[in-house]
Amino acid sequence: MALTIATWLLCPEMLMAQRDSVRLEPVLIKGFVPERFMSGLKIQKVDSTTLNLFRFQNISDVLSLYTPIAFKNYGPGQLNTASFRGTSANHTAVLWNGLNINSPILGQTDFSTIPVAGFDQLSVQYGSAASIVGTDAVGGSILLGSAPSSQPLQFSIGRQQESFNNHQTQLTARYASAINDQWSFSGKTNVYDGRMNNDFPYAERNQYTVLPSTSFQRGLVQDLFFNSKNDHQISAHVWLTRNRLTLTPEDKAGRELTSTEAYRTMLRYNFKDFTFRTSWVRDIIDYAKGDYSQLDHAVTDKFSNRIERDFQFNAFQIKAGGEWAHYRAQVAGYDEASVTENRGDLFLLTRWQATNRTIVSVNLRQAFVTKFDPPFTPSLGAEYFLAQKERYSLKLRGSIGRSYRVPTLNERFWKEMGNPEIRPETGWNKEIGLEQNIVSNLNHTFSASVTAYHNRIKDWTYWNPGKSYHVENLQQVLARGIEVQTGWYHNVNHWKSGSNIGYTFNKSSQEKAYDAYSSDIIGKQLVFVPVHSGNLNAFIQYKTTRLTGQAQAISKRFSTFDNSQFLEGYMLTNLLAEHTFAWDKIKMRLQGQINNLANTFYLNVRNNAMPGRSFALSLILIYDSPQTVK
Repeated sequence: MALTIATWLLCPEMLMAQRDSVRLEPVLIKGFVPERFMSGLKIQKVDSTTLNLFRFQNISDVLSLYTPIAFKNYGPGQLNTASFRGTSANHTAVLWNGLNINSPILGQTDFSTIPVAGFDQLSVQYGSAASIVGTDAVGGSILLGSAPSSQPLQFSIGRQQESFNNHQTQLTARYASAINDQWSFSGKTNVYDGRMNNDFPYAERNQYTVLPSTSFQRGLVQDLFFNSKNDHQISAHVWLTRNRLTLTPEDKAGRELTSTEAYRTMLRYNFKDFTFRTSWVRDIIDYAKGDYSQLDHAVTDKFSNRIERDFQFNAFQIKAGGEWAHYRAQVAGYDEASVTENRGDLFLLTRWQATNRTIVSVNLRQAFVTKFDPPFTPSLGAEYFLAQKERYSLKLRGSIGRSYRVPTLNERFWKEMGNPEIRPETGWNKEIGLEQNIVSNLNHTFSASVTAYHNRIKDWTYWNPGKSYHVENLQQVLARGIEVQTGWYHNVNHWKSGSNIGYTFNKSSQEKAYDAYSSDIIGKQLVFVPVHSGNLNAFIQYKTTRLTGQAQAISKRFSTFDNSQFLEGYMLTNLLAEHTFAWDKIKMRLQGQINNLANTFYLNVRNNAMPGRSFALSLILIYDSPQTVK
């Protein structure tokens, strides 16, 4: 296995497939399903049709158009981090099959390195869920999942060619088979390779520089699921990624290289109500400037084990368990050659179906960290159906929960600027919302939701430029706002159509001064957090031909803490058209895309101009094997 993976990383032309002609029924793989215990919290699931539209793009492209998450984008193929409900990049937990994959040294995820091809399921959980998923879940959580296949064999190969000499290639095989009378297995193998040469025909837009850059991304995803008839389940997951970004590549003296690699592995075993998971994750970051003769090298390893047990008592569901993780880091910028740390968590998650209209969740978590004392983290959430009929429902939900964030390794151990005495961040998140769903007898479906939230975070950490960027606790930040989302779907004969609209108002500001020189920024909006944002998506489909329009609007974003300077707001529109051709066992999906249709001018967080209108054409060939019954 290791040799095969290593060979592919060096030889991207390698192609793997597997044949099987046995049709299997769908298999339910039991794993960490946090949504079940998130009563009262807002949760949004992104469907597979939407994910297919973004098959050759990264996760931030999906989330920016379908959720109110704001992204701090440094440029095409460059660093892209999230600002979830007015919080910083360190306040969003990213879970892959239940495992937090945020970098332990940075405390965040670069979403430009997370392609949609890397996972099968995507859910977004809004607000604090620290009692359920642990550290980092202050503004919200991004939940990525792998799903078993029920198809004997499906093989696909896809290619996208974009403007500016950018291109993406993907190979995917899904397979399933019966091993014997007791055991069956299914799996997915996916390899992807993307190149962004960014050969822009211009060096400036509106007298602002378009920063030259090149990047490539390569990865392998391997998921295997084994299931027995006596309720034994085993799954193995591997996700390998390699990313390389070069800024100003033609300037040999000023160019910058950032190379990242991630090795994510997991083995999970389930027997009835008992689950055990073990995993190993390695993150590698190399940075250099100029001639690249000396690389700043950072390697972190995370070894973790998790054990949990489910209990069912009539209307009560309980999940109890614990998790232990060992971190080891070797970073050029640290005083010590090697830094180690142990973390542990004990948790109790509950769900109570109080009545046929009421659901209540009470969740408890206590974390343990070397030389730290994270707070006890409880949460309470409830949902009540004000109306519950066959074609209409109106649900009131609300929650209150404590959050925490363990300081990153950089914040504690970086030479001179780090602070071993820095305190963990803590906060309280409160929210309330209404959700409505209507199904008419004319094949129309309507949905709408409105959510108000209030999230106060204490001991917010900050690399203070007034103290030579020494890290310290910024004390207190308050994020509050309102989110409105509506959706409509219609299906009649061969026609389908639908739309969804989202709007967010977010006010995120510092409540208390952290030193004598910062009183003038009290009450000011945090940098690069828009007060207003919105998105619109609409489609119409006839048989296998689909036309989709997308729009995203962002209000001005302040670029200084005193709000004296800002980046202008903007609106982006995209247009996608696709058609699927079918010939017996083979399908061909052809998609054309126009990004930034209006050629809008806007700036990124570096104050550089982003590229204008661009085009992309993708072709995917899909082979499905005959589905015969054994």
